[in-house]
Amino acid sequence: MKNTENRKQNNLIIGCLCALTAETLYGLSYVFTKNATDDASALSLLGWRFFIAFIVMSLLAATGVIKINLRGKKLQPLFAIVIFNPVIYFIGETMGISHTTASESGVFLACIPVASLAASTLILHKRPTKAQILGILITLVGVLITVLAVGMSSSLSLVGYLCLLLGVVCFALYSVYVEKASDFSGMEITYAMLICGAIVFTLLAFIEGGLNGNLKNMLSLPFYDMGFLAAILYQGIGCSAIAFFLSNVAIATIGVNRTSSFIGISTVVSAVAGAVILDEIFSISQIIGAVVIIAGVYIANIKKKSEGLEK
Repeated sequence: MKNTENRKQNNLIIGCLCALTAETLYGLSYVFTKNATDDASALSLLGWRFFIAFIVMSLLAATGVIKINLRGKKLQPLFAIVIFNPVIYFIGETMGISHTTASESGVFLACIPVASLAASTLILHKRPTKAQILGILITLVGVLITVLAVGMSSSLSLVGYLCLLLGVVCFALYSVYVEKASDFSGMEITYAMLICGAIVFTLLAFIEGGLNGNLKNMLSLPFYDMGFLAAILYQGIGCSAIAFFLSNVAIATIGVNRTSSFIGISTVVSAVAGAVILDEIFSISQIIGAVVIIAGVYIANIKKKSEGLEK
């Protein structure tokens, strides 16, 4: 009994650390991509990002550093995961952001934890604890305060809103199906996501480059633009490879509800990084929002004897 309790406690710590590190990596990507799209489209960035991540992971698998073994396993759960994320999620997010303002897209994407909680309840039939519900709602408020601190503007773009809503729903469904895919390791799920992302977004980048007549520029961009190279290396290795893996491990270890409570941390990290590294303004409202987010994450992960360490 004591060993079981210790194992659950260890899983909780490992899962929370994975979720926290993943969101920190996502938040820091803002610093690297701030100016990366000045000479490149979002699809070029995504194509290079996933291509690099796929190459790095393939080399690690080929040399035995990581273990990938899909033999004898039913691949249907993996197909569901990779379709929701990265494919549909990134298409929805990219198109949504391009058709709306930064504040609008931030508000929509802040709803991911709430959507994940609802999906976990409806599909996995796992009732969230009162602390998880309260913590996630507090985190949502904190994110909204931080996002709206820079000023709310409106695009009134129905296409943009629908694309962002699609992205939110798909991320929630991805989280649920990762938890259901218990036959696969976090590394196997991550590798499948990178393969699919590399195929889809590299193909879309090629099509876009061909239609716009700048295919040569898209292919040579990392070799003469050091800012773009830094962005795709960080996003490819830091976000797509490492952070995807950590996020998948967190979901499998502590569940969708706990993992989703950490999503607001990336907002805090990006705001702080922008202020410290890029000399951007970090207002009192943003500080308040950051404190609220951290409080929400803490509340959502409080261990109560009556609730145990359930996901």
